[in-house]
Amino acid sequence: MNFKALFSGMALAFSAYALFSISDAFSKLLAGSLNPFEVAFSSGVFGLLLLPFVRKPHESYLDAFRPRLRGTWMLRAVCVFVATAASVKAFMLLSMPEALALMFLMPLFVTILSVTLLKEKVTAWAWLAVILGFIGVLIVLRPGVRPLNLGHLCALTAAFANAGSVIAYRLSSAETVRLSLLGSSLVGPLVGDGLLMGLNATWPATAEAWIYLFGYGFLAALGQLLMMLATARAPANRVALPQYSQMVWAVAFSYLLFHQSLDGWTFVGIIVLTASGLLNWIRQRIRYESLVIAQHLARWEHRRPASNQPQTPR
Repeated sequence: MNFKALFSGMALAFSAYALFSISDAFSKLLAGSLNPFEVAFSSGVFGLLLLPFVRKPHESYLDAFRPRLRGTWMLRAVCVFVATAASVKAFMLLSMPEALALMFLMPLFVTILSVTLLKEKVTAWAWLAVILGFIGVLIVLRPGVRPLNLGHLCALTAAFANAGSVIAYRLSSAETVRLSLLGSSLVGPLVGDGLLMGLNATWPATAEAWIYLFGYGFLAALGQLLMMLATARAPANRVALPQYSQMVWAVAFSYLLFHQSLDGWTFVGIIVLTASGLLNWIRQRIRYESLVIAQHLARWEHRRPASNQPQTPR
């Protein structure tokens, strides 16, 4: 395993989730003023601005829509379309921490799909972390005590769709054209959300609404690009782990931007969710350092016999 690539992939994933959090805040600011499918559609429109920075000199822009692996390309497009539409609706209906709590089931879905589809090895520590995260979700939502609505269903749908998107990126490891990988992330919202917004689409009424719409669309697309780069460097179950960092953003936005207070049980659930992420992160860090030490020892042992051999007399 290339550990430098592993941790660069996770760093890219942290950056991607930060961008997703900020874009989600922009989508929530648009609640009540624009069709949610129109907001999701903007991630495809403004994401087109990224194509010149991804395209290599010898590539054509049409390569974004001419994949080598059509099946996984279509799977990515569908997953991104469903995830954008569902997440925008969820954030419009729920508080950010509540919506994210359900979306934090994504690592659990990724872990299950990694084992069943990618045959990746998942340790007991990883399973313990995702189970602990699931318990945190239940504490935040408290089903049976608090009423659930369409927003919760949308958040759950977004979690599964995002997991499918991560798996699709891993399945596309043989896809050599990055333009094509990004293209699938843009086509999904452009076609799927474009059709769903239909005749209900309206122009943003104010310059402020335009700024929010651009902020959501461009940052969501940029986050998809960083996620694409992250999954090319690290296993799917590792890329899903930094998603827990989004809760820090969600709590900050809830208090500072939307002035939504959180009850005690929600804080307990957030602590459990954060602990699940930290548990896996610490475990990966310890494992990484142990393997690095083992590699250094192996190289030292390999050189040692050669240095101890008697020299041939002249």
